[in-house]
Amino acid sequence: MTSPDWEERVAATWTSFDERTDKENRVLVESLAAELPPDSAIASFERACVFDSTDASDLAVPLYQDALARGLPVERRRRAVIQLASSLRNIGRSEESVALLADELEAGSDELDDAVRAFLALALTDVGREREAVSHALVALGPHLQRYQRSLAAYARELVYDAG
Repeated sequence: MTSPDWEERVAATWTSFDERTDKENRVLVESLAAELPPDSAIASFERACVFDSTDASDLAVPLYQDALARGLPVERRRRAVIQLASSLRNIGRSEESVALLADELEAGSDELDDAVRAFLALALTDVGREREAVSHALVALGPHLQRYQRSLAAYARELVYDAG
């Protein structure tokens, strides 16, 4: 469990992330994570995030996996899945990324649906499934358009179903 003060400090850390070096960010996030119990899923998640954000996806993957296995709160769980999938893709494990994100699409719906589809599109491209990737990208983009939503959705379906 975290306190509101701790959450505010973490949020401030991420808001000002670009003002520090990678090393400074790793030290800062580690100090915040160390305030939590050693078995904290949230601590593992925050550590994973800082490695992920400082080009160390290989170090982030096991921490995301640990955080998910320990049971993250709802507000962090889906972020962890998306970020784990992205890190897996970054280290050449795109098939695992595709599987993880495809399962996540079936797991429910929230404000991160478009992010799930966007990262799925990237992973699908890496495994040679470009038409499906474009379809997911268009589905994610469609609701944000002022017009042509229905047409775009139909074309997105055609990319996958008419490919045979």
